[in-house]
Amino acid sequence: MKNYLLQSRTYVIMLSFFLLLSLNCSSSSNKPPAQKTEISAFLTEKVFNDLFPLRDKFYTYASFIKAAKDLGLVKVKVVRRAVSVYQFTRTDKGTGKTTVVRQDEDWNEDWAKKKPDSSYVIDYGNFCSEKDLQTNKKELAAFFANIAHETRHGEDGKYNDGLMFIHENNTSLPYIAPNDVYPAVTGKKYYGRGPMQLSYNGNYGYASDCIFGNKAVLLNNPGLVETDPVVAFKTAIYFWMTPQTHKPSAHDVMIGKWVPNTTDKAAGRTPGFGMTINIINGQVECGKGENMYSMNNRIAFYQYFLKKLGTSDPNCACSCGGMKSY
Repeated sequence: MKNYLLQSRTYVIMLSFFLLLSLNCSSSSNKPPAQKTEISAFLTEKVFNDLFPLRDKFYTYASFIKAAKDLGLVKVKVVRRAVSVYQFTRTDKGTGKTTVVRQDEDWNEDWAKKKPDSSYVIDYGNFCSEKDLQTNKKELAAFFANIAHETRHGEDGKYNDGLMFIHENNTSLPYIAPNDVYPAVTGKKYYGRGPMQLSYNGNYGYASDCIFGNKAVLLNNPGLVETDPVVAFKTAIYFWMTPQTHKPSAHDVMIGKWVPNTTDKAAGRTPGFGMTINIINGQVECGKGENMYSMNNRIAFYQYFLKKLGTSDPNCACSCGGMKSY
């Protein structure tokens, strides 16, 4: 009898435990996903205007917010074979539609398929919204610092002269390079345009695949980047969020996701604002010591915007003076 009672009590205890576990699992699985903080929640139009008081009227707060919101509905899975053979699968998170927008000619060749695949997903909705508020602000300060430097004109020491240029001064150069996937269109020029001064046919085509799901949009009409402010900001966000063959994305660097590999460590590349400079313009500005004017201008913009956005980066590895470029 005692054994029977003991077994019954054990059964009740175990049943209660499993019921409680089941309730907990059900409760956690039904929890809604954490809501991301949109940029507009910590960047008002007043603050934006204060950050860029001398900006060209082309660049508006509304255009920036719309670009971030619209591109935030896009996710791209990149699969790479044999170093330079790619497949892009683009998902519109608004409609749920998934489309292969790029598959290189050699994708199904035996020599390419034998090489190990590497893949990653670029979720453009994570732009300045993936982490906690202070990290998101630091990322935005870094993004603004780089686009301000790329488009500045003339007010040294005040850091109020960002977003003044829509395109680079010299528009006579075509910026055309041989590219089997993104060939230049006859008669079109791919000089630097927009906040990040997007240049070269390869970059226009890549951006167009990610932004529009169609490489032809910007290859056929690169002028969209200097006539449509939303498209202009989208190209800058695209560049910021998208890793390149050997480079991490500036986004992953600023949120602490990127970890230097052995080659990076040997080249002096460390996480921090300095790496964003290396990604964007390393061949010109990095690995040349601490007296590089352009590098220091980006750093000064970063420190200025950090303060304006009410945050700081006390352990900033801001310089790329000791880093080898890619």
